[in-house]
Amino acid sequence: MPTPPIARSRARNLPIVLALALLALALLGPASAFARGGGGGGGGGGGSRPQVRVAGSCGRGATSSLQLKARDGGIEAEFEVHGRTGLWRVAIVQEQRVAWRGRARTGGPSHSFSLGRRLGDYPGPDQVLARAVGPRGITCSAMATLPG
Repeated sequence: MPTPPIARSRARNLPIVLALALLALALLGPASAFARGGGGGGGGGGGSRPQVRVAGSCGRGATSSLQLKARDGGIEAEFEVHGRTGLWRVAIVQEQRVAWRGRARTGGPSHSFSLGRRLGDYPGPDQVLARAVGPRGITCSAMATLPG
């Protein structure tokens, strides 16, 4: 029995629908990582601005995360990478400008590094991208937006 034309049309559109659904999840996923109430306890300046923590994307079994919080008129950014032992090239970009570029070495039994930097607090939301390229080309990146 031949396949009805409607079933063939649906089967042909399925890859497009799946691609659009995955794109929507990728774009909306980081927005769900906002954690409210990051301004409490010690140090001022953050007011009621939330603290933001997002998981990054990495290759070959590595993991990363980026945390942003308003504090004392600036932004504290902390980028963590757990991956292969060795030297990593790291860049932190704020509002499409390189805020810091340098190197970090993973060490210890956790094969990780944590890098903290203080950034300026611009009017409105602040978008920060952290990217690290490690041994054998492993790349990790994380992007977060701290609401204004």
